[in-house]
Amino acid sequence: DFLPLKCDACGEVFCKDHIRYEDHKCSSAYKKNMQVPVCPLCHAPIPVQKGEIPDIVVGAHMDKDCKYNPAQQRQRIFTNKCLKPGCKRKEMMKVVCEQCGGNFCIKHRHPLDHDCKGSSHPTSKAGCAALMRASQTAFKSTGAIGVPSNGSPQHNR
Repeated sequence: DFLPLKCDACGEVFCKDHIRYEDHKCSSAYKKNMQVPVCPLCHAPIPVQKGEIPDIVVGAHMDKDCKYNPAQQRQRIFTNKCLKPGCKRKEMMKVVCEQCGGNFCIKHRHPLDHDCKGSSHPTSKAGCAALMRASQTAFKSTGAIGVPSNGSPQHNR
């Protein structure tokens, strides 16, 4: 029983045992074998026109159009360097001083911590309260005598 099958590449008729391109050594198989090469760097499909050599087209893509950037894969997370002289810390986010506009680490973010030379705005009431709390904490840690708001001396422990 011979069931004729027509090759879709060359148009010749074959039996079921010889219909595959490899089995009858089809000279037109390359027309049907349309594989799109992929750039080994950016993994983008590269269109190849009829008659072009895929290796040359991919090479041209790599030289001109490739979006691969090896530095992009190793982006640094901690890029915000502290501007306080002598400090080498880097933070993940910018910590900007409101007075001088400088970028500092968490430790040096306050104007008093980085010898701020910014605008000389008077310290707000909240700022004064924070400074008082900080100084009282310092007195407590050293065992010094503090003066509470009622005016009588008291030993802090």
